[in-house]
Amino acid sequence: MRFLHTSDWHLGRSFHRVGMLGAQAEFIGHLVSTVREREVDAVVVSGDVYDRAVPPLAAVELFDDALHRLADLGVPTVMISGNHDSARRLGVGAGLMGPAGVHLRTEPSACGTPVLLPDAHGDVAFYGLPYLEPALVRDEFGVERAGHETVLAAAMDRVRADLAARPAGTRSVVLAHAFVTGGEPSDSERDIAVGGVASVPAAVFEGVDYVALGHLHGCQTLTDRVRYSGSPLAYSFSEAGHRKSMWLVDLAADGAVTAERVDCPAPRPLARLRGTLEELLADPALAPHEEAWVEATLTDPVRPADPMARLAERFPHTLALVFDPDRPPDDPDVSYARRLAGRDDRQIAEDFVAHVRGGAGPDPHERTVLRDAFDAVRADEAAREVAR
Repeated sequence: MRFLHTSDWHLGRSFHRVGMLGAQAEFIGHLVSTVREREVDAVVVSGDVYDRAVPPLAAVELFDDALHRLADLGVPTVMISGNHDSARRLGVGAGLMGPAGVHLRTEPSACGTPVLLPDAHGDVAFYGLPYLEPALVRDEFGVERAGHETVLAAAMDRVRADLAARPAGTRSVVLAHAFVTGGEPSDSERDIAVGGVASVPAAVFEGVDYVALGHLHGCQTLTDRVRYSGSPLAYSFSEAGHRKSMWLVDLAADGAVTAERVDCPAPRPLARLRGTLEELLADPALAPHEEAWVEATLTDPVRPADPMARLAERFPHTLALVFDPDRPPDDPDVSYARRLAGRDDRQIAEDFVAHVRGGAGPDPHERTVLRDAFDAVRADEAAREVAR
């Protein structure tokens, strides 16, 4: 069986102030063409179809167009909800769409119920594991401690139990939306850390032939059988070095996996430039970036006048301007944002405790209190999104 693994469409998202709907429509056209030209048997979409729980109408229309075009080709599609999606909204009409070849998997309770797609060698069982917010699904899976690893492990136990009851030789594909250990994140993914631990080991997914991951925006191979497709478009300048693509996967009769990257169209290249304003305006080596979307980091010791307007004269598609003066690390004027770069909310809170105490950070009990407080806020936000 040949299937196309993609994820993280984020329909309705903008790139800084630039609307991406046109580029997203171009990607959908590219996906449909790939399905037709490469004789794809199925399409899997591993979550974050939309960028937010209540997507704009234009994004919903584009999603509807994609489903109709794939259905017209007679190619089944299996989709799960991600942490940006509203599982309830995305799953509306799932029971009616199934017979048309559109299989939406948004309910945690259905993790062990596969979509069965046959080929010349028998059935391939596609198991959809939607994004599992630990605090909201712990009762469904009967786990004592709400954490990503525990709930995913429980979901995979259901997958393996169902697979064991099927005829010998049944091949299996799992769709999951999670942060798996070894994956490289970027700036455009919403943090899903719970209890201070966001990632789960790849070993959680043992026992299946292929794991089609979503959530991280860079295309990545964790093992030959566990892969991220990444997002089809860049949504932050941290993705400037990404090669945006989908995985074209061939699953042999014995479960052997062969995967090929299929590049996605890019609306415009990204460039991250750094230097003084005069250096950026004068350096001839930067000429290839004049038509790119640009993030410029200015290192001038004193902020220059009208930097954005002056940059736009050479780089008309400059979207982001960062000031990072070249100063010693102990300079009192080093910005607060720079000191906090790379630190999550829990670490910032622990640093604050240490600051107000004059150096003594939180003890183990206090760390647990802080962790539980952040988990409670996250669970409350997730519950509010579900209820919207």
